[in-house]
Amino acid sequence: MSHLQGGIAVITGAASGFGLEASRIAARLGMKIVMADVQADALELSSHDVAALGAACGSGAEVLAVRTDVSRAADVDALAAATLQRFGAPHLVFNNAGVGAGGLVWEHSARDWEWVFGVNVMGVAHGVRFFTPLMLAAAEADPAWHGHIVNTASMAGLLNPPNMGLYNASKHAVVALSESLHQDLALVSDQVHAHVLCPYFVPTGITRSERNRPHDLHDAAAKPTRSQLIQQAMIDQAVSKGRVTAAQVAQFVFDACAENRFYIYSHPKALGPVQTRLEDIMTPRNPSDPFQDKPEIGEQLRQALREG
Repeated sequence: MSHLQGGIAVITGAASGFGLEASRIAARLGMKIVMADVQADALELSSHDVAALGAACGSGAEVLAVRTDVSRAADVDALAAATLQRFGAPHLVFNNAGVGAGGLVWEHSARDWEWVFGVNVMGVAHGVRFFTPLMLAAAEADPAWHGHIVNTASMAGLLNPPNMGLYNASKHAVVALSESLHQDLALVSDQVHAHVLCPYFVPTGITRSERNRPHDLHDAAAKPTRSQLIQQAMIDQAVSKGRVTAAQVAQFVFDACAENRFYIYSHPKALGPVQTRLEDIMTPRNPSDPFQDKPEIGEQLRQALREG
């Protein structure tokens, strides 16, 4: 972690969850922190909190808050320009902003697809597009310089749980993008590294993502479908029981950077279904029942969806 001490960090989705906790860790490390979030009021409060933490621990941390909609290329371009002008090329870029979505895959509107992919996929793509060249240039200018790009995906990016296909698809895209970034960076540099974060059920603000959906991508006349309401309730219940905290996951991110470890998991013991999925693909056989270890949950979901 020594190469991040006193360095520069850019963190999206920084007003809550993993982003806020990562900002707090960065403050303790005396980093110069660029906190970005689409929610301006929450960002203002969070950035003051992180700046106060840096001052209290005497780390010398500095904070720059930039209201950013990561789905918009112009916003991320401006974020990169502000970072470079104020602090220089970042040593850590945490493309963390994301939104959630649940329900049967055919019930999502075109606006749903545009919103979720805009934030979850294009938000990461824009972060990679605008920050990677800055980091490579810094590495070329200084053989001792090292940087890390961390993209937040999900365990849903390694699996395909039912009734959340839109979210799954967006997070699979992030995993593929991140793996490709890892390989591409290895072709051109030994100093800039990629990582992908695949958390499981951790209490963050993502279950209430709708609060930040842009008006032009929101259909006021549309009501949540039965499957969407059921999935929201199930996710709320699962997240509420989560024992791993956002602060712990943020520390996992910094640990992975220190160890140059690509895959970052919040719940390594939850990887069993990933192995099963790979066996399905390699056999090949039809996708396994995701509820084979807990059939009562699968039966509950089927009955709830078929009642209406």
